[in-house]
Amino acid sequence: MTRPVIALDGPAGAGKSTVARRVAQALGLLFLDTGAMYRALTWKALEQGLDLTDEDALTRLAEQSQIELVADPAGDRTRIDGQDVTTEIRTPRVTSRVSEVAKVPGVRQVLVRLQQELGRDGGVVAEGRDIGTVVFPKADVKVFLVASPAERARRRAKDLEAAGHPVDLQALEADIARRDEIDSTRAVAPLKPAEDAVLIDSDRLTIDEVVAAILALVPQATKS
Repeated sequence: MTRPVIALDGPAGAGKSTVARRVAQALGLLFLDTGAMYRALTWKALEQGLDLTDEDALTRLAEQSQIELVADPAGDRTRIDGQDVTTEIRTPRVTSRVSEVAKVPGVRQVLVRLQQELGRDGGVVAEGRDIGTVVFPKADVKVFLVASPAERARRRAKDLEAAGHPVDLQALEADIARRDEIDSTRAVAPLKPAEDAVLIDSDRLTIDEVVAAILALVPQATKS
């Protein structure tokens, strides 16, 4: 068996990161959290007070930033310019703005190039919005993970409450719908399933069941 590239796409809050991390652990592959890259850049832009409608400034910021995804047994870490921002990038402040940064063509060009370099030799499980369509169009396994907006809001609320952030469930569901609209209608690499992706609806599935469904796709995709 070759070391596969597994592409996991889907909308905000569908559970991609959790599932991709577990699949990577089960197969001994690198977990490539592309969403964390866009979040890190968004955090830096907000810290610098940049206008998120200024695409040139955001593109320059991406070109000048060093983003690292660091594997750690205690939990993967995200760094930008050497600073650990793992916790900061999961706050509502960043979550509510990341789609604005991620839709910028110049930003995507810079980060996609980095993502492709990380997965050049295979052996990765990558999650995001455009992995199977743009980043790794020849991935061995492509999955598009979906869930209803209400279920995604419920899951996100649970995570935020666990992290000590107050939650307005109705506002959270509205924000998820807004992010879906931005992600699916952007001019460059919009959110959509690849033609050869396997669609998995996780509304009534546990995380373990979703992971098992993806793992079942791997042997047949990596036969020589």
